[in-house]
Amino acid sequence: MMIRWTMPLVLLLAACGGAEDKRAPATEEKASVAAQPDAAPPAPAEPAGAEDYRPDPALRPPVAPEPGIGSGDKAIPAAIRGRWALDAGDCAKRPGTDLTALVIDAANLRFHESHGELARVRERSANRIVADYKFSGEGQEWDRLMLLDVADGGKALVRRDYGEGGTAGSLRYTRCAG
Repeated sequence: MMIRWTMPLVLLLAACGGAEDKRAPATEEKASVAAQPDAAPPAPAEPAGAEDYRPDPALRPPVAPEPGIGSGDKAIPAAIRGRWALDAGDCAKRPGTDLTALVIDAANLRFHESHGELARVRERSANRIVADYKFSGEGQEWDRLMLLDVADGGKALVRRDYGEGGTAGSLRYTRCAG
């Protein structure tokens, strides 16, 4: 009869002891997972201020581009103008086959299948612009608030879209030669 009472007690103690043993390896496992070299490298740092911009929702894009757009302080800064590509390999491709290319002039953004016309400048400096664009492409039209910021001494362009339908996060372009 003594065996009947001691057996459940032994099983109960074994179960309690096992719980402690299970917790220790889990902590060690978390530490080893964090130290694994297979983890993705951190994303490149964005230029200062790219993540800080908060658009005023009450300020809507104009129906048509404001007067003077594309010249003087109502133009896309010269440092931002040129040909850029998300995939540096697209820089060598001829126009029309460069699917990730973006061509920027004083008042326009030209993507593979869409075109954005500068409508209003909200903020501007020599290497950065926050502005509203009127887009068209593939039979559709839309407005987009966008930040363009030159990085890495002019070798990179960071683009951030705001508002409904905008690209989440930021996109980093490489400047194409020529």
